[in-house]
Amino acid sequence: MTERPIQPPRRTRFIDIAEGAIRAGRKLGWVDPVRLEKDYLLEEAARATGLDDFGDRWFERPFEVLLDSVKREARLNTAGDFSAMKMFHHVLRDRLYTQMWFKRHPEILARPLKNPVVIVGPMRSGTTRLHRLLASDRRFAHLRSFETISPVPRPGYEAVMDGEEEDFRLKLASRILKVARLANPRTLSIHPTGPFEPEEELGLIAASMYGMKWEAQWHVPGYSKWCAGESAVPAYRHMADLLRLIGWSQQESSLRPWILKTPQHMLDLPALLEVFPDARLIFTHRDPKRVVGSAASLAWNQTIIYSDQNDPVETGREWLGKTAMMIERMRAARDSIPRERMIDVQYDDMENDWRATMERVYRFLGFDIEPAIGGMQAYLDRSARLKRRPHRYSLEEFGLAEGEVDERFANYAETYGIPVENAAQPARLRRVAG
Repeated sequence: MTERPIQPPRRTRFIDIAEGAIRAGRKLGWVDPVRLEKDYLLEEAARATGLDDFGDRWFERPFEVLLDSVKREARLNTAGDFSAMKMFHHVLRDRLYTQMWFKRHPEILARPLKNPVVIVGPMRSGTTRLHRLLASDRRFAHLRSFETISPVPRPGYEAVMDGEEEDFRLKLASRILKVARLANPRTLSIHPTGPFEPEEELGLIAASMYGMKWEAQWHVPGYSKWCAGESAVPAYRHMADLLRLIGWSQQESSLRPWILKTPQHMLDLPALLEVFPDARLIFTHRDPKRVVGSAASLAWNQTIIYSDQNDPVETGREWLGKTAMMIERMRAARDSIPRERMIDVQYDDMENDWRATMERVYRFLGFDIEPAIGGMQAYLDRSARLKRRPHRYSLEEFGLAEGEVDERFANYAETYGIPVENAAQPARLRRVAG
């Protein structure tokens, strides 16, 4: 008997209940109606905070395109448009608070961001594990999950820095993560996290209404196309300023280099390097079949929350194309980067011998690995103790075939020596390119 193919999961009962509650609340006037209009959303954020400076107004351009794409293409359900209103308000409010802090403490913007270590790789290529291993070393600075959810402190944060009050963002992040797990319990399998876990800076780029965060939760191809043709430099400049603000709020030494990572960087390496000209780059690689299948699964598990009209084949095609664009842009940008500023890391090497792989990374960075081994092992032990279901997915459930993906990325796999598996041939190891 042949094994039945994995079927794309449906959304949770929690979302069905939330849908009914929001619809009932709107009928009774207890829940505000949907108004996905830029001017209205800007005015509401200004009214709620009593502030009116949003900083660089470049963000309004992607915001207009995103709102139009959401209304025309995303096919949001009731929970989806309710969540969109909340997300946009959160981002806009934080932009206002950001400028407030810069005016109160202009020294924030003077903080240097020297020699960041940036992990650049496709979604699901082992970037999270590498990021958290490096973040366990106290010689580096990193974002924590609650700071990506709410990167900007609320007014009165000086009392938190003085030890007189607790940071409300921790409670907020815990609540949001609990709701996220109810809405999508597969989140813990796909991307385990907690309020204090090291986390990527994708939310800091989304603070400019730009980037893959929005694309991974809504079907917005018009917006995706617009972003592909736009320079991301303004979004990366704002991200850098948010890092400065977060470092200040952490009372972090500005001498420690930041560890950064998000798949967005594959699309926008020129912007990253313009804003962080002394960045050191770690490129991760994995069998493209695993990357595409896992990325499609991650996006599917997000979009089914916000829309009742999702097509797994459409999702598969979208993330096959997105992965191809990411790899193409990454490869083109690498041509202008000095070889001594980058290193390649294979997912399989991390699986087979993480310590030897990390020793090679540390030699590249010019750091002694020995002081970091204890923290790294503690992270791995903690991760192993987490009892979570494995992330199950297949290309077939998203209308894709292994041979098609292998053919599409054959040159990429050959160039960078990526171990590739197929039904007829086990994983084959090649030399790392370069």
